[in-house]
Order: sequence, then structure tokens, then C-alpha cells
Amino acid sequence: MTDYFGSCLCGTAKFEVQGEFDSFYLCHCQHCQKDTGSAHAANLFSQSARLTWLAGADSVTTFTLPGTRHRKSFCKFCGSALPGTHSAGLLVIPAGCLDTEFSMLPTAHIFTSSKACWDRELGVLPEFEGLPD
Repeated sequence: MTDYFGSCLCGTAKFEVQGEFDSFYLCHCQHCQKDTGSAHAANLFSQSARLTWLAGADSVTTFTLPGTRHRKSFCKFCGSALPGTHSAGLLVIPAGCLDTEFSMLPTAHIFTSSKACWDRELGVLPEFEGLPD
């Protein structure tokens, strides 16, 4: 069994995930665009992994968009996306909140019919290792 550790941006919430990830989706739905402020969400999913809060469990809040299955857990201090349990015990872990490296590549892009118009052919853009001059 693999252990993964993660935290929020301000370091208040810290957690451990024990187990394996079943899938890794890049979701382009409009709900994920809104709650990430970006082109897509990058979430790991597991039916069997266990989530344990090591610190700051009381700083984690969850928002469910009324009338949908869209749900987001986040730190109430810094707003960072954090793991949460969704319907039928499905654990959803935002990939960017993990502090432990993992080697799983994304399984698929999903809800691409909602893909942002500016999120096309990004591979042709220049790349910088840091902030450009």
C-alpha cells in the first residue's frame, strides 16, 4: 500500500492518503473551470484509498453546487483545493495539493465539450522555467 501526503497552501490542513489511485482525470467542465479559475481541474480518484487528516481538519469546508453532483473541499483560510469524499465513498484528491510525488499520468480529458476556447494548442507556446523577464 502506498502512502501519499499533502497539504493546503498555508499549511494549516495536512493529510495522508493510504492506497492507490484508480484514475486521474483532467476535467474541463464549466463547474471545474469556475472553482479552479483555470482551464480544468486535475483530480485523482479512488474507491479504496483512505484519507486521514493529520492537522487542520476543522479548517476544511465543502461546497456542493445545488442541483448538481459537483462538490469541492477546500481550506477556509487559504482557499486551496483539498481532498473530499463524494457519492458512494469515492475519494477525490486534487493532484496539485499532494506533496508526495506520484508517477500516474492522467487517464483522460473529460467534459471536453466545455473546454475553454483559449485552452487549445497550448503546446506551441514558449516555456520558461520561472517568471519571464
